[in-house]
Amino acid sequence: MSRVPILMYHQLMPRPDAAFSKYTVTPRAFAAQMRWLALAGYVPVSMTTLVEHRQRGEPWPRRAVVITFDDGFRDSMDFALPVLQRHGFTAMFYLVAGLIGGTSRWMSGTPGRFPLGDWAAVRKLRDAGMHCGAHSVSHPALAGSTAAEARTELVESRRMLEDALGTAVVHFAYPYGSVTPGVRALAAEAGYVSACTGEKHLADERDDLLLLPRVPVYGGDTLLDFICRLRTAERPRQLARRLLRARPRRA
Repeated sequence: MSRVPILMYHQLMPRPDAAFSKYTVTPRAFAAQMRWLALAGYVPVSMTTLVEHRQRGEPWPRRAVVITFDDGFRDSMDFALPVLQRHGFTAMFYLVAGLIGGTSRWMSGTPGRFPLGDWAAVRKLRDAGMHCGAHSVSHPALAGSTAAEARTELVESRRMLEDALGTAVVHFAYPYGSVTPGVRALAAEAGYVSACTGEKHLADERDDLLLLPRVPVYGGDTLLDFICRLRTAERPRQLARRLLRARPRRA
C-alpha cells in the first residue's frame, strides 16, 4: 500500500509574527526541508497525479510527496517559488479567491493581517509550473455555514480562479479543515476531484479523495522533526509518546 505525505504549509517569513508563529516557517528552514527532499530522493507530484493514478487503478508513485500552501500569502509565494524552481519541484497553492490582492482579513487575531498575492503573482506561479487550487471565496468554516453559503463558497471560488487563470481548477482545501458529510457532497457537486481536510496523517490509497489528510509543517519544527513527519506525520517526541502508550502493560 502506497502512503504519501501531503505537506501543508501556510506562511513563509524571515521574522514570524508572534500571533501566527506556529504556522510560519522561515525561508531558511523551508530551503533546508526542500534540500532534504531532493537528497532523500522524494519526488514532488501534483494532486492531479494522485487522482489520475487512483482513476487508473495504479499505486501511487513510490517516494512521492505533495507540497501544498494554504491561503495564498504573498510572502509564501515570493520565498517559496525560487526554492521550488531550484529543485525542479512543483507545489499546490490553495487560494482564497475573493481576497486575492487583499489581506487575510479572516485572521482577526493577527493585528496587521498578512498581504495576499495579487493576480499577477498567481499567474507567475501558474507560468512557473505550480498549481492553483481553491480555498473558498472568503475563508469561512464551511461546517458552520448553511448549505447555500457553502455551495457559493465552493462554486464561486472555482469559477473566479478558472476565469482569471484560464485553467481548470478541480482541487480544494477546506478552510480550517472544516468539513461535514454535507460539505463533502457539495464539493463533489461543485466538480472538485480532490479536497484536503485538517486530518493529520499520511494519505494512502484507501482514502476518500475528497477527504484527504495532510501533514502539517510548523514553525517550530527542526529538520529532524520534518524528516520524521515525512514517514509518520508526527514529531519524534509525539511518535515516541504514542508508541509508549500503545505498549501492553506487564501484569
